Formats: sequence, C-alpha cells, structure tokens
Amino acid sequence: MQSFQYSNREGVISNIKIRFTDNFVFMVSNETVRKLALSFPETDEHPHFHLKAFRVKKKIFATLDEEKNRLMVKLNLTDQSVFCDYDPVIIYPVPGGWGRQGSTFIELSKIKRAMLKDALTTAYCNNAPPKLSKGYLPK
Repeated sequence: MQSFQYSNREGVISNIKIRFTDNFVFMVSNETVRKLALSFPETDEHPHFHLKAFRVKKKIFATLDEEKNRLMVKLNLTDQSVFCDYDPVIIYPVPGGWGRQGSTFIELSKIKRAMLKDALTTAYCNNAPPKLSKGYLPK
C-alpha cells in the first residue's frame, strides 16, 4: 500500500492510499478520454496536427495522441508537481520547454480513470474562464 498526498488549487489536501499489484493493469480508452474531456461546459474537439485537441473558449487544455495512447494536459507547475508525484512513469512533464510550463503527459495504458478525471478537471479549470470552472472547484 502506497500513500500519497494530493493538493488541489485551493490548497485542500487529501491523503490517498493505493494498493498496486503486479498482475493488474489500468487502461483508459481513447473514447473514454474523449467523453470525459467533452463533458465539461463549452468544450469542443478539433484537430491539432496529428492529435485531437480539447478546447474551452479556444484555449487547449488537453491533446490526445491516439497512436501513442497518451494524453497531454496543460497544468500549472504546482498541479503538475502533485500529479507527477503520483507515479512519474504514468504522469510526467513533457520533455523540454513545454514541460517546464506545465504541459504534462499521461500514459493511458497505466492510469486509473479517477486520476485521469482529476487531471482533466484540473487542466480544464486552469484554462477555462472562472465563470465556467467555478462549478468544478471545491467550495
């Protein structure tokens, strides 16, 4: 059993305990990612080079690489640090300058759906206007 601390944008800290087993692999499909990303208000999907981009008010908050089964989410540096602490093999900064600005890769073949939803929600809230994101932030 591994224990992690998770802190959201408002500083609320939660302790998470996770049991990892060698014979259990998590998998989130590209269709699940698409449904989760498009579930947020005023979100749409557009091509972005060879990727699928999810935008709110014309701002990209996530891109999906279907060939590599990987998602990129745009986080702030604090959120990036928290999510990468979960497991740096599953969630890690994009190499180079984009990663130093908060762009973060998520390996969909290894992530739990709940953690993916948290990361997508955080990316959405970081990029959406306050009027849209306020319903997703803790009170």
